[in-house]
Parts: sequence; structure tokens; C-alpha cells
Amino acid sequence: MDRYLCLFLFLFLTLFVEMRGGRDECMASNSCGDQGPLIRFPFRLKHQPHHCGYPGFELSCSENNKTMLDLPVSVKLLVKKIAYKSREIIVQDPDNCLARQLRNLNLAASPFYFKFGLDFTFFINCSSYKTPEPGSWAYNFEPIPCLSNPGNPVYAVYSSGSVQYKDLSSCRRLYNASAPGNRDYGDYMFNGSAFSLKWSKSICGSCPGGGKICRLKKSNSTEPETECIKGVSKKIIVTGAIFGFFLLMLVIVVAYRVYSSNKVERDNRVKVKKFLEDYEALKPSRYSYVDIKRITSQFKDKLGEGGYGTVYKGKLSDEVFVAVKILNNSQGNGEEFINEVATMGTIHHVNIVRLVGFCADRFKRALIYEYLPNESLEKFIFSKVVKNYSLSWKKLQEIAIGIAKGIEYLHQGCDQRILHFDIKPHNILLDHNFNPKISDFGLAKLCSKEQSVVSMTIVRGTMGYIAPEVLSRNFGNVSYKSDVYSFGMLLLEMVGGRKNIDVSVESTSQVYFPEWIYNHLDIGEELHIRIEEEGDVEIAKKLAIVGLSCIQWCPVDRPSMKIVVQMLEGEGDKLTMPPNPFASTVPTNLSKPGRVFQQELAIISKLE
Repeated sequence: MDRYLCLFLFLFLTLFVEMRGGRDECMASNSCGDQGPLIRFPFRLKHQPHHCGYPGFELSCSENNKTMLDLPVSVKLLVKKIAYKSREIIVQDPDNCLARQLRNLNLAASPFYFKFGLDFTFFINCSSYKTPEPGSWAYNFEPIPCLSNPGNPVYAVYSSGSVQYKDLSSCRRLYNASAPGNRDYGDYMFNGSAFSLKWSKSICGSCPGGGKICRLKKSNSTEPETECIKGVSKKIIVTGAIFGFFLLMLVIVVAYRVYSSNKVERDNRVKVKKFLEDYEALKPSRYSYVDIKRITSQFKDKLGEGGYGTVYKGKLSDEVFVAVKILNNSQGNGEEFINEVATMGTIHHVNIVRLVGFCADRFKRALIYEYLPNESLEKFIFSKVVKNYSLSWKKLQEIAIGIAKGIEYLHQGCDQRILHFDIKPHNILLDHNFNPKISDFGLAKLCSKEQSVVSMTIVRGTMGYIAPEVLSRNFGNVSYKSDVYSFGMLLLEMVGGRKNIDVSVESTSQVYFPEWIYNHLDIGEELHIRIEEEGDVEIAKKLAIVGLSCIQWCPVDRPSMKIVVQMLEGEGDKLTMPPNPFASTVPTNLSKPGRVFQQELAIISKLE
């Protein structure tokens, strides 16, 4: 989008410069009003620069926006029309009494002349002259209304007329004057009719015809000289209008998108800011984005990357190593950021990653955790490349117990019940002693400890670990038992050392590993999975039975995390096989008589 916008701007500016090159101040205010004639070279208005017109062609605007021709040492005439092609200007007396103006009319000092030559006119005051009868040869010999008074008519007699046939004995000559010939507008021109003035041959030669405009050349010469400058063609104007329209549309679209984006960001910033202002008592340390860059040495050492963002290794001033997660801009609504800080900032447990600090600097957001050198559990149970990554069954049991205790703490040990909703090997980190720590609380939800169920409008979690009731309410309501199901799937992956669904295995019966385990244990067969030491069989079997107990389809059939911890810490031979969770994907318990499904689990709304 930015590239196309720059291209349109470049083209528009190029076109503007070209149009500007053929336009100067002479094109501005080149008329006296909407109804007045267009004024261009050789004419100019008096307020325009001198080079806009030729000497002697000055025009002015009256108070009522009428165009006036100011003849040198002569009179002012109202301009009706200018015909530049025929070099003709149509004028009339502004008071509709040209006869009065003719005494002072002098074209000698102007570049204009009458279109049909000169006639000499005698203006005569006749006190007793009688107007001929209608139809007589002298009927057209009429007085001039604007000069005549009652009893004293004034007549104009052309020198070419037959004065001897008129009785002028009672008349007195007033003055002689030059006037335009009567071939223009008839004998009644003295009563206010317009007439034409011409000017000499084209002053600019072929300038207008060559697509250029003419103006007076700025020079020190005593004689006026003209020059041709580049004009703006109709084609350029049309092209400019089209480009301007598309550019306007593009600017509107871009402006709307920027406005929408900024509005969303502003709303998100307000949301995060409000949370941070309310987060007074239990907040961890807050860092600026400059501090984040210093801690990570300009993001030098990257530990991992995912949909949530990128994790870098960092070091605090007291030589304590940390892991810094830079959140992606795609998480712009701020919900996951708030969840992470609100949840992890209030809990402290040996099996939960400690939140050291956070950053909320304008649009930059980051979370700072304690650094765990052995990374995630996923690397150790799924790796097929590095054999040293394999863990003993005793260590796997310790890790399972640690994870279970961490989840139990979230469910029972906090002021509010915390549902994680994303328990999986990738979110289980290991410290230098391989002690497990639960991380990534971006999808977590808080609810009252007195209640057990949370209402949800969207699916949360990772496929393969999501409890059935999260996907469909036909299996029951979403509760803390949803985390129990995810933990059970995690346990079975620890037992198998592989993903629960693996299409790469040779036997089709092993594609879905949890069902394969159940079938083997149900008929009393040993698992024989990576058995190396004495006691490994019992540990693997115990982890498998606990895992199968946790992945029952109906939430009420799953144990609580407190019971899970007891099962993992107890003797494996005392555990009994749970019901087959794969016998049917339909929650048959719903139809059993006398049993209330999801009893004592009242639905509540999530706490934001």
C-alpha cells in the first residue's frame, strides 16, 4: 500500500509541477465576476502585474463587479464581451447615454479604433422643431432622450446625412464629436446601444495557436516586448483531474485504515493502561523498552519463536539470567498480556515460572521470566536426534508430580481459582535440576474458588490437549477438570515418548497412543516402553493409569488434581484401571438413571 501511495504522489507532483510551470499570477483573479468576460493577454486588470497585459489594455472592476475599459485621457466604457480571435471588444456607455460621453471620447491615445471608421456628428438643440409625421422621409430624425428636456429636444445629425432637407432654423449647434459608424447597430446607438472597438493585428503572433500563452516580457527596453511561455493543455488538465481523483480516493482509503488501526491501538493502550493503574499491590517490576533492549543486549540471543512472539535470553544487572518474551503486535487487544501479568504476578510456587517483570511501553509489550536453562519438557520426551535428552523413568515421575502439584496450586492454593487451559509439554519448562515449572498463562481464566465452572464463548487451548467439553458442551460444562484432561494427555505423551497421535508408526493400532496403552493394560500386557532399570515398569504403568483416569470423556469421571498427586505419590500396584474412555465418544453417563451429570458444578461467568 505504501509503495502505491508513493507512486501516485510522485506522478501527482510531477503533473502539478508541469501545470505550475505554465501558470503564473496572471491566471489568478482574471475576471470581475461570474458573469464578466474572461480577461487574458493583451488585457489585464489594474491589480494584476504589468507583465500580464500590454500597455493601453488596462481594465478595471467597478464596485458592482462590472468590467470597465479605461481609455487614456478619455472615458470609461462598460465591457460586454471580448472576442480575442477577431480582436474585438464590445462596449457601451455604463449610463446608457453615449452621446454625453462622445464629447470626451478620444481614441487617439489608445490602441483601439472604431470597427467601421468615423462619422462626424453635430448635436443640435432645437426648441421649436416639429417631429415629422409617421411615414414621412424624416421620421427617423428623433431626439436623444438622455440629452433632451421638455421643449428642448437634442438631435444628432450625421455628416453623411442630408441636413439640407431638415428644417433646423430653430436649432443651435452644441458641439462636434467623433462616433462609431451607424452600420454597427443602427441609427439608435446614441440611446444606449453597444458598439465595437477593434485593436491592431495580433501582438503575440502565433503564441496562442502553438499551445502557449503570451505575456509582456520583463526587460529594461523602452519598447514593450512580448514572450511566449508554456501553457497547460486540455489533455494535461484532464489527466491531472483523473490522477487527482484516484489519489484522493487512495488517500481516503489509507487515512481510514490508519485511523481504524490507530483507534484500535488507542483502545488497546487504554485497556492495558487501566489494568496497569489498577494493578498496585502485587505487580512485579516494570521496565521500559530501552531497559528491555539493554537486558537482552539488543536481542542478541534468541531462545525460541512462536505465534505468541519471540523469546530472548537476557541478564539483569545483578547477574541473574532471565528469559524475555517480546509479544507480537497481533496480540494487540492486550488480553493475553493482561492475563499473563495478572495471573503470574500474584502467584509464587516452586512449580510455576516466576514473572520477574514486564514492559508496557506504548505499543511495545514484553514479559520477563526467570531463566530456565533446560528449556521445555517437549525437547526431552519427543527428541529422536539427541539421545542424551532422554530422561529416566524416576525423573519423569518426579516431573509429573511437580506438574500436578503446580496445577493443584492453581486450582486450590490461590485466592482465586486459576484455570490454565493450555497444559502441554511445550509449556512445561525445566530448571537446572529438571524441576518442572508451568509457564505461558496467556489463555488462563480466573474464577471464584467457591465455584468450579467457567463460561466460555470461544475454544481455548491446543488441539490434542483440549478437553471434549471445551469443544462441545454435550460432554458437560467447562471447569477445572478441563486442565485435568490436558494433564492426562501430557502424562501419556511422557509415557510413550511421542505425540499421542502419530501416523508415522508402522502399526495402525498405535496411531492413537492413549487407546493403544489402554488396550494393553486392560488385557494385562506389559508396556515394555524404554524399560532400562528395575522399577521402570511400575512407574510407566502408574503414569499410564493416572493419565487414562484423567482423560475420561465426562468431567465428573476425572479425579481432581489433589487426587492425582496422591495417585502419583502412592504405590502403583494399588491403582485400578479406570473405565475405558474410548468405548464411545458419546457421553453415555448422561442417560444413566438416578445420576445427575456435572453435579455440584454450577455455571459461573469468567472473572476478567
